[in-house]
Amino acid sequence: MSDIDVLKPKTVTKPKTEQPKLYKVILINDDYTPREWVVQVLKAVFRTSEDQAYRIMMTAHQKGACVVATYTRDVAESKATEAMDMSRSNGFPLAFSTEPEE
Repeated sequence: MSDIDVLKPKTVTKPKTEQPKLYKVILINDDYTPREWVVQVLKAVFRTSEDQAYRIMMTAHQKGACVVATYTRDVAESKATEAMDMSRSNGFPLAFSTEPEE
């Protein structure tokens, strides 16, 4: 017999990258912030259309809260803070919260 090496394919293991956990930004209804202002904030911070902003605002008004959007944790917290800061600087108590998506 001859000295023939048997070639075996090398297995390459790829590490599984885990998707980052997503967080919901939630609009919390209050009785003091004008509806027009809520729509303006949603359009400016979350880049929603006029119709989307109106629907989100009305859902929060009727149910007490509404999910605005879903992002990674850092982005969700930044957007919520930006929206609240924008409202506070204009004298409105508009509130947003973030929570992990299930």
